[in-house]
Amino acid sequence: MATSDIPDSSNLTQNEQKFLDLAFKYAYKALAAQEVPVGCIFVYEGEVIALGRNDVNETRNATRHAEMICINQVNSYCAERQLDVHETLRKVSVYVTVEPCIMCAAALFTFGIELVVFGCRNDRFGGQTVFDVAAVTPNTTRVKGGHRADEAMQLLKEFYKGTNPSAPASKVKDKKIEK
Repeated sequence: MATSDIPDSSNLTQNEQKFLDLAFKYAYKALAAQEVPVGCIFVYEGEVIALGRNDVNETRNATRHAEMICINQVNSYCAERQLDVHETLRKVSVYVTVEPCIMCAAALFTFGIELVVFGCRNDRFGGQTVFDVAAVTPNTTRVKGGHRADEAMQLLKEFYKGTNPSAPASKVKDKKIEK
């Protein structure tokens, strides 16, 4: 799906809004923990089966994005219930506050996630905005973007105006002193 094809999702259903609200709660928790404020919820047959927030700084593991944490939780959910993880993921809807990055979009599309609903676009790492992952992965995933985009972007701005405590010294930006 090309960047210009990402639909505005101001017309979400009441359930979709409820699930995205929950994802935003986890984004706020991420911000409070000094993580990039992304929250994510996986819903299967109307039930939340995985929820998470970014955990990269705390774990010092660059793959600990909210979506990846949720995928791990789905593995556990399926193992406990003796469900096929791939069949389950094909029936999952993902609610995430920021457009999935290239890595996460590739995972979600490859698994054949049914639906992804996201807040703001990810102009730096987006799996549609920066690189059209859907064009290189076989997928049937429907995508709705732009719901509460301003709020999601404000969370990101709030995080990035501070100093990332886990950034290498060479990557830490000096704050400009205003006179």
